[in-house]
Amino acid sequence: MITSSGKKAPDQRERSRAAAALRYGASWVTGAARTADARRAVHAFLVRAARVAQTRVTTRGAQDAQLVVSELVANAVRHAPGPCGLVLELSADRARLDITVWDTSPVLPRVNERDGARVGGHGLYLVQACSRAVQAVTRPGGKQITAQVAL
Repeated sequence: MITSSGKKAPDQRERSRAAAALRYGASWVTGAARTADARRAVHAFLVRAARVAQTRVTTRGAQDAQLVVSELVANAVRHAPGPCGLVLELSADRARLDITVWDTSPVLPRVNERDGARVGGHGLYLVQACSRAVQAVTRPGGKQITAQVAL
């Protein structure tokens, strides 16, 4: 015997809307990427994920995600000629945001030694400090860096 729980099964539109809330992508042409745009994209994505996918995002998680995306996009613009892109993806358990930035430079980044007297060059150190894991890999036409941020 099957008894009704009183809840309707989600229709195709609701499933599509939930799936869309879990992934976002953008790309920019040469010099057009702006870190402010990337931060706004993260904010909008997390707001949508909270509403549609019922994800709880802490203030710390949102701030870490915005800092990470700022640093990764700024590095792509500064160190790689040509277009770059951003992919945001919510993990299946909704506890983590994967931030992937790709660009046209095949040179993998390296973390500089900490130096309080140096101006600049601290971005990847900050990305690592705010992330559960960071992975950089080469790909055809450049590289991609993925940082996993706890929400």
